[in-house]
Amino acid sequence: MSIQWFPGHMTSARKKAAETMERIDIVIEVLDARVPAAGGNPIIRELREHRQRPCLKILNKTDIADPIATKAWLDYFNSQKGVHAVALSCKKPGDVAKVPGLCLKLAPHRGTTLKPLRMMIMGIPNVGKSTLMNALLKRRAAKVGDEPAVTKSQQSFDLNDHMTLIDTPGLMWPKIEHDSDGLMLAASHSIGRNAVIDEEVAAFLGDILLKHYPALVTQRYGCKAEGMDGFHLIEAVAKKRGYRMKGGEFDLEKAALTLLQDYRDGVLGRISLETPASREEMLKAAEPQQEEPNEL
Repeated sequence: MSIQWFPGHMTSARKKAAETMERIDIVIEVLDARVPAAGGNPIIRELREHRQRPCLKILNKTDIADPIATKAWLDYFNSQKGVHAVALSCKKPGDVAKVPGLCLKLAPHRGTTLKPLRMMIMGIPNVGKSTLMNALLKRRAAKVGDEPAVTKSQQSFDLNDHMTLIDTPGLMWPKIEHDSDGLMLAASHSIGRNAVIDEEVAAFLGDILLKHYPALVTQRYGCKAEGMDGFHLIEAVAKKRGYRMKGGEFDLEKAALTLLQDYRDGVLGRISLETPASREEMLKAAEPQQEEPNEL
């Protein structure tokens, strides 16, 4: 299943971000810690590298991500030039309070009344950018919603007399190259439902859960993971919850949404859908195979 989602307002958001990048000092890129590579927008990387801007990568939602996977991702990102990565929850004031100081370390020549530190918050939809903005400002300045693409225009705020914040709309890129990336982003609710088929996304998620987190599946739904695939897991959820349609058939759509929501809300446990190792394996498998030359 190939998923593509690039709403019209994102074209203007991309252009505006490129213009603003020239005037800022640091990019704060918010990532969902459960899918930090799949959710890393190549447009953001290209824009900041073109302007040679340092990047603070915030792996948000770490309270519901697999801590072992998160540690591996921090090591991975912190090995990159001009990047500093941290794991935190944008809903925890103590975590958010660390962000301005981390930004100052990446741009030590700024942060005075004469030269305020200008920070731009970026990321794909529904990863917690507006939540971070509101927590930093300690007031509800940016719209927050459970649906992707709530913010549709840039907003600028003074954090204090020597720091400025710019909040940007969630920005996707025109073509998602790998099908699994689109499915992971859909499962994590960074893509609008109008672009996906919930049962297929839930089945993809179910396959990952059964492979890497079978004990959590059994604990939540009371079914044995052995010999089961993602579609069978949806049926098991329907059976466990008693989801039936008129006529007695299982309501698989409702069960699929339940599975997705349980993952999104973290009630299944601490889960990550990718690791640096699985990412490397996926990219290697996606490489075009070179045919062996025919021997004459």
